Amino acid sequence: MKTISLSLFLLFSFTLLAQPDRWQQRVKYTINADVNVQTNQYKGKQKLEYWNNSPDTLTHVFFHLYWNAFQPGSMMDERSRRQGTILVPRGSNRVPDWDVRVRDRIANLKPDEIGYEKVTSIKMNGREQKTKLCETILEVLLDKPILPKSQATFDMEWDAQVPLQIRRSGRDNPQTNVRYTMTQWYPKMCEYDYEGWHPTPYVGREFYGVWGDYDVTISIDKSYILGGTGYLQNASQVGYGYEEKGTTVQRPAGNKLVWKFSAPNVHDFAWAADPDFVHLSKKIRSDLTLHVLYDKSDVKRVDEWNQVLPKMEKIFPFVEKKFGPYPYKQYSWVHGGDGGMEYPMATMINGPGDGVTVHEFLHSWYQGMMGTNESLYPWMDEGFTTFAENETIAFLHDTKEFPHEGEYNSYLALVRSGLEEPMSTHADHYNTNFAYSIASYSKGGIFLSQLGYVVGDAVRDKILLEYYRLWRFKEPAVNDFMHVAEKVSGLKLDWYKEYWVNTTRTIDYGIDSLWEAGGATNIRLAKIGVMPMPVDIKITFKDGSSEWHYVPAYQMFGEKPAENGQENRKVYAPWRWTSPNFTVSTNRKLTDITAVEIDPSGRMADVNPKNNRIELKF
Repeated sequence: MKTISLSLFLLFSFTLLAQPDRWQQRVKYTINADVNVQTNQYKGKQKLEYWNNSPDTLTHVFFHLYWNAFQPGSMMDERSRRQGTILVPRGSNRVPDWDVRVRDRIANLKPDEIGYEKVTSIKMNGREQKTKLCETILEVLLDKPILPKSQATFDMEWDAQVPLQIRRSGRDNPQTNVRYTMTQWYPKMCEYDYEGWHPTPYVGREFYGVWGDYDVTISIDKSYILGGTGYLQNASQVGYGYEEKGTTVQRPAGNKLVWKFSAPNVHDFAWAADPDFVHLSKKIRSDLTLHVLYDKSDVKRVDEWNQVLPKMEKIFPFVEKKFGPYPYKQYSWVHGGDGGMEYPMATMINGPGDGVTVHEFLHSWYQGMMGTNESLYPWMDEGFTTFAENETIAFLHDTKEFPHEGEYNSYLALVRSGLEEPMSTHADHYNTNFAYSIASYSKGGIFLSQLGYVVGDAVRDKILLEYYRLWRFKEPAVNDFMHVAEKVSGLKLDWYKEYWVNTTRTIDYGIDSLWEAGGATNIRLAKIGVMPMPVDIKITFKDGSSEWHYVPAYQMFGEKPAENGQENRKVYAPWRWTSPNFTVSTNRKLTDITAVEIDPSGRMADVNPKNNRIELKF
């Protein structure tokens, strides 16, 4: 019987009470996998209990069979080979738009290297069902519909082959020497939400899953050590560093060892296995243990691997205070995959660097707990996580500089390339990997950094905490976030989403001219770009003093509070987006001024910052 701690139960109960009233489907997986490490194949069985909490009658359901993508001629293969024919900028050169991990490697896989998931039987409530296979999507044509507010049970059996490591999942990765990265490894129910079914084929991007509970049993050669999602239920039989101190491990006889995991309230389950894993763990509080598992062949980075847990323990209080409490009892950084890939309670990483360990862990908030549809809103996961990563790394290293400069530089490179596409583009439908990556990670991160410019950093931080409180475990979309932002800030912000997310229009404000009249100095500003923004202006004088002038955007119907150092700020009537110019003034003489600057904080993503500052020398 699965057990959940009282604190976790109370958190989930409070979550249900505190959040918006939107129905969600629910699942409970009971999975058994028997792995053959000689053939790299396994046999799987699962019982899936599915609750249709929607008001709709379901006549069919869909499952993801992700590993079918790793076959010559698949959609993933075709798209990747296409990208190799498109040239994109890299520095001063132009290079193929490959995902360098994929390239044309799928086309060259041999029969014993491909991946597959072959469902041999599927029953609903004990009755065999008809199916239709569409590569990585299995459609189940139900003999009886699942009525609203009812439950159905699916029993499935399948055969699977672990693909050679290409993308996220796989075996025998030469970069890590890890035998198995078991992600996207089981038939996974597609999500049905208020927009309908989401049978998104696996072409290369992100995921979307149904919240539920997982009980997973894995039988594998007993020399293998596992790490990943969930809580190990039979640690005293497994050992390998999972057992309580002082416990005598009693492994059953035989060549295989059974690992039993439980994972409550998650939308996926992932694991990795290798006989040469080194397992480090640390209990950083009574209800939370951190794990690191890395391949012992990575001898050059042993010291770095050993530093992961101390660093992650250091950032935990900062992260929870800034983004909300972490609700689970464990988190694992597991050597594997092809870079960094996030899953509930775990990540697969190819190295111990600060960037990948912090970034993937912070996905626990914007992928693991929010569960946003990443295919439709990849920037709400990758972008928010990139923002949180840079804030956290600045804390980790006690850096005082603006931590998001890299995001702005990447965004400006995308704008200059002419390849930018709106962030509202479906993740798989970007024309280039180049545009997808910068839009989702960098421009998505700027969305939050620049939101701090619009509403104030302190207000933005309150928005993030309220977003966490209201929408964790509830699969929010962009309008859900904007509603929270408007409620917390008291400002209208739909215009910000419209321009920044749904278009590629850019921001460009400049200082047009200065002149003195009647003992005062006038400064005329120019709106050159199409996207409107509020404008902070700092005027610095010869005596070292300064003044702040603030012009709200008309669409805001309000103003942000004065931020630190702006206590003597002068506030103007709103700047209408139809007006190309706006004039601010100071009572000081023109000859007293040494500099005028728009947005000294650098948070506004102005595509031409050169016209944002003027220095006067009299």
